[in-house]
Amino acid sequence: MKIDFGGVSENVITRDEFSLSKAQEILKNEVVAVLGYGIQGPGQSLNMRDNGINVIVGQRKGTKTWDKAVADGWIPGKTLFELSEAAERGTIIQYLLSDAGQKAFWPTLKPYLTEGKTLYFSHGFSITYKDLTGVIPPENIDVVLVAPKGSGTTVRRNYLEGSGINSSYAIYQDATGKAKEITAALGIVIGSGYLFETTFEKEVYSDLTGERGILVGAIAGVFEAQYNELRKHGHSPSEAFNETVEEFTQSLIRLVAEKGMDWMLANISTTAQRGALDWKGKFRDAVMPVFDNLYESVKNGTEAKIVLDKNSKPDYREKLEEELKEIHDSEMWKTGAQVRKLRPENWEQNL
Repeated sequence: MKIDFGGVSENVITRDEFSLSKAQEILKNEVVAVLGYGIQGPGQSLNMRDNGINVIVGQRKGTKTWDKAVADGWIPGKTLFELSEAAERGTIIQYLLSDAGQKAFWPTLKPYLTEGKTLYFSHGFSITYKDLTGVIPPENIDVVLVAPKGSGTTVRRNYLEGSGINSSYAIYQDATGKAKEITAALGIVIGSGYLFETTFEKEVYSDLTGERGILVGAIAGVFEAQYNELRKHGHSPSEAFNETVEEFTQSLIRLVAEKGMDWMLANISTTAQRGALDWKGKFRDAVMPVFDNLYESVKNGTEAKIVLDKNSKPDYREKLEEELKEIHDSEMWKTGAQVRKLRPENWEQNL
């Protein structure tokens, strides 16, 4: 259906018009092979399994993620296989390995992409940056995308809570004439709240910009900047953390999620309102050059090259753990761990 978003009409698929029963009917003869059980794999596969879809998982044996799949109820030799065997068995192949993993496994996967199959992505990376990844699908298969706007953990949690999570969808190649209905059906059974139309290119450009920007990179950097400024002027760790992170995550952002920024502003003090209205433009203007540079870096492939280079190194996971440990061990996030223990819901266990 067409929905008006601030004067711009967009194609949207909702669960009202595309019911779960309709999705189940479309997918009843399919075998959905989920390749990769890292970030998106668990949430999407478990949701589909709960929705009655014939799902199998492909994962490398002997890894922690293989053990996690077993713990989640996937049965080796029945619903859990090595990557190649799962790809051979699947009629719909959900390619959910990491971006670097997709590049590495592509030569092995390609022979299993036989006529009439569907190749599904949750990220436009490999197709958009095909000159870097070498991921060029054969012409006789459908190539589609459903990209949940959240982590795989959230995909699963929201499904269990009955709310779902919004996803974008795109059709890159429609060899069978049924790509759109298959895409919509997959979007519904993985637990999407609604699906909005995009392209592979636009999905990856917005996704990489968002992750490096406000969703993760920018907010992490702004948290650090304000916390450090408060500490520099003698504020205690607890006060600095509460005024920087805790109030944002436990109060204000929830009001924004509920009814928007204007609703949040209407529910804070007049002093806070004045400060927000006077300073938001200064922050916007200060970071616009950064976002301009970021988007260009995404568009010209620089960010993709960095991802493929760093994530393909044999010591990638060790280096990643070192970087994450640095954040974990910082005063700011050690303070956060203590603050979280003091939240009311944790009082009883702390007594």
